[in-house]
Amino acid sequence: MAASVVVFDVGNVLIEWDPEHLYRKLIPDAAARADFLARICTMEWNLEQDRGRRWAAAVAERTALFPDHAPLIAAYSDRWHEMVPGEVPGSVAILERLREAGVPLYAITNFSSEKFAEAQARFPFLTRFIDVVVSAEEGLLKPDPAIYRRLLDRNGLAASDCLFIDDSEKNVIGARAVGMRAHHFRDAAGLAAALRAEGLST
Repeated sequence: MAASVVVFDVGNVLIEWDPEHLYRKLIPDAAARADFLARICTMEWNLEQDRGRRWAAAVAERTALFPDHAPLIAAYSDRWHEMVPGEVPGSVAILERLREAGVPLYAITNFSSEKFAEAQARFPFLTRFIDVVVSAEEGLLKPDPAIYRRLLDRNGLAASDCLFIDDSEKNVIGARAVGMRAHHFRDAAGLAAALRAEGLST
């Protein structure tokens, strides 16, 4: 049986996200920038916002630990959109072709609820899924099996009917563990090929 439902990740599948886009401007020295992102505003710290921590609390926590870096820490939230230069090339065109073909479209994303609302305002195509499971709203993070099941149960979907798309291999493995088909996203051309292999129009 082929997939009949497509479930997208958002960050680095549909919209680009990389703190380097902002911090190259703020910290021109590569070694200092790497230290800041590895030691102060880390990916682990950012992930707690995806788990549901509010940004004001996150900035306050880092600022208390690293007061000399307060403006740079605040920028992670205040200038978040500078980390998001735009759409991932080709992906949104595929999304729209699937929508036009009548394919049911959903999303599961590790994302701060505050920043996801801002992203939806900036990128209207993020508002047009049948349902989006946002990690911060659920208190669950991919690849926890429960976050995939939340989408399936909430929408009465069979896992085997769904093709899940994510740029993170561990999240792809998590989707397969609950019975979903899954594609490890690298670029739009590879996604288009995977969708054609499932008999889905792109």
